[in-house]
Amino acid sequence: MKDLIRNKYIAYLGAFICAGLWGTAFPLIKLGYSSLKIEGSDAASKILFAGERFALAGVLVFVFGLIIYRKPPLISKRDFAPVALLGVIQTALQYLFAYIGVGFTTAVNTSIITGTVSIISVALAALFFKNDRLTFLKTAGCVLGLCGIVCVNFSDFSLGSATFFGDIIVLLSAFSGAFGNIITKKISDGRNPLSVTAFQLFIGGVILLIIGLIFGGRTVYRDGGSWAILLWLSLVSSVSFLIWTALLKHHSVSRITIFTMLVPIFGTLWSYFLLGEDILRIENLVSLILIAVGIVMVNIKVGKNEN
Repeated sequence: MKDLIRNKYIAYLGAFICAGLWGTAFPLIKLGYSSLKIEGSDAASKILFAGERFALAGVLVFVFGLIIYRKPPLISKRDFAPVALLGVIQTALQYLFAYIGVGFTTAVNTSIITGTVSIISVALAALFFKNDRLTFLKTAGCVLGLCGIVCVNFSDFSLGSATFFGDIIVLLSAFSGAFGNIITKKISDGRNPLSVTAFQLFIGGVILLIIGLIFGGRTVYRDGGSWAILLWLSLVSSVSFLIWTALLKHHSVSRITIFTMLVPIFGTLWSYFLLGEDILRIENLVSLILIAVGIVMVNIKVGKNEN
């Protein structure tokens, strides 16, 4: 199994699947808000909804472990602190910002800005990993990607704009996700990806649940459609983060995170099909192109020593 994961083409396929799954999340979050009657200003209920999603995702990974290994995935006392830190940053903080931000901007903007996780990850990887050095092409690609963020926000570039506020919150989510990639790479060595994923999702989800409940959050699942949305979002998290953790364990951050460039593309398409959002705006197209080209430039050539 390890040899299979180490194969770069299998890794590319796995990362592609993750991007496709994550792309469905943003429009479905909005559909979830509508189904659960969560208003745009009701941040507590949004956070509670996020907590339900990720706590359930953690439970699903535990179930996967029971099925695969005939026993629940466990971690040692020594491993608890680093895995808990990953849960706080990659799940609790990243999605605390994401679930608030998506309520104040469009699903298209959310998916595009989230695509910058790879740009931020590449820049951070150069600081933490010697074999993931920052080259001229990587630097130029980061600048180009940031230009894409400016472009998508250009028409709403005002502190008084609700859309601009939402975009900034989603950008904070992207930074949390990028730091999560770095932590995943650092702590995955010598640890079972299934155990790391199960505990970090569950810990992060419980934190979000507690925050949502403390601030008066409330979710009422009125029909099968509401439960279906929650189950799908949980499955997306459990499957994609399990694959992602395994890939980062055996490959460089730059090699894998290039595929998050596909998340805004998938997100834009799903927003069109599920929400009917207007995607035929020139700034969206230009932003997508700039971010995509920027990330390709960042990762256009993986160094011989990068793993």
